[in-house]
Amino acid sequence: MAVAAQPTSRARSAPRFLRRPTTQTVHLPTPARAPAPSRVRLRRRHRPHSAPAPAPATSGSDPDPHEPLRVAFACGAPGGRVYSAIALADELHAALPSSRSLILGAPAPSLASTAAAAASYPFAPVPRCLPHAVLAAAMHLRRFRPHVLVATGGAPSLPACLAALLLGLPFVIQDQDAAPAPATRLLAPLALRVFLAFNAPVRLLPKRKCAVYGNPVRMSIRKCQVSKATALARFFPRAGLAPDEGAQVVLVLGGVEGSPEINVAVLNMYYEMLRMRKDRYIIWQTGMEAFSEMESLVRSHRRLLLTPFLHELEMAYAAADVVVSRAGAMTCTEILVTGKPSILIPLPTIVDDHQTKNAYIMADVMGAKVITEDELDSSSLTSTIDEVFGDEKLMADMSQKALTASRPSASANIIRHICSLIGAPYPT
Repeated sequence: MAVAAQPTSRARSAPRFLRRPTTQTVHLPTPARAPAPSRVRLRRRHRPHSAPAPAPATSGSDPDPHEPLRVAFACGAPGGRVYSAIALADELHAALPSSRSLILGAPAPSLASTAAAAASYPFAPVPRCLPHAVLAAAMHLRRFRPHVLVATGGAPSLPACLAALLLGLPFVIQDQDAAPAPATRLLAPLALRVFLAFNAPVRLLPKRKCAVYGNPVRMSIRKCQVSKATALARFFPRAGLAPDEGAQVVLVLGGVEGSPEINVAVLNMYYEMLRMRKDRYIIWQTGMEAFSEMESLVRSHRRLLLTPFLHELEMAYAAADVVVSRAGAMTCTEILVTGKPSILIPLPTIVDDHQTKNAYIMADVMGAKVITEDELDSSSLTSTIDEVFGDEKLMADMSQKALTASRPSASANIIRHICSLIGAPYPT
């Protein structure tokens, strides 16, 4: 006689995408018995044939309202990918304080591990070798039991998304650039949604999967209310700066890893600029690897701040009047949100040359000045900086257009959309 085994109870609940159906039919041998005068027929409890097994978490299966929302973020260098994840995690916790986040990134020491530690988020390493990376990501995801994975780009994102597919975990992609990354094109048909910063990539991706919200910006930058005088005093405490904020401050950013080309151009012009312009100040982020070399070559000056990395970037933006930078997507977004006139020097060796696309989009929307790497030298950089500072109307127009084109609510809109996709509550 076939006896239907009842589903076993579990000590703790697991997300739906990790649950396995436990109901099965077990055939037990029945010993021979003598015929009884009256046989009692046992009614077998039938499980409907069409009843589905517990489904993985998708846009149609809601998280348990009694447990906190768990979201995993996969990210890697360059900095824009990592800080997009941090910005979204910050927004999630601001909206849902009981929620939990996990950052998956390259093993420490890495930008992702450092940023996660600075923001007090748990971190899980994903190695570089793809098979090992998929296995490691799957183990981390299975242990953390997230309701959704958010991939913001970088090397760890691809194996994390592949692991999510193996586990039946829904994932979304946030792509920051004007041209979608190769991994975005590969994974877009399988993603729950692809969040974009620009309209241009939509034509290269499944249109029904795309949502254009802009790039998320860290809350510390977006909501910084520090005055220019206060920020200047932080960087130049002994400069004797008057409180009327009349100084002209140049912020030089070469990205987290630094830019040798920008560093060389600034090295060859900074001292003469500071000698000729008594009201000009330079905050110069060299990058971690180039700092020691630049420090050995630069002559100390009370109106020059040389640093490998700006841990208080919001203060640097508050102090700056003009930003000289590469054209990474996150830097461009921060320039728009802070309304800073900018001089962009795109890195042409990036895949798909997306920095050049970013730079010329910035030129269209806010009038940013663009210097190609072939044109870059100390003379061209000096003349462009002087041109911008020499035209107050141009600076005001650039600032106003930048603020108009910015999307400061991008983080909130993306998190709200993700919550709606997985059926999680979001405060109105």
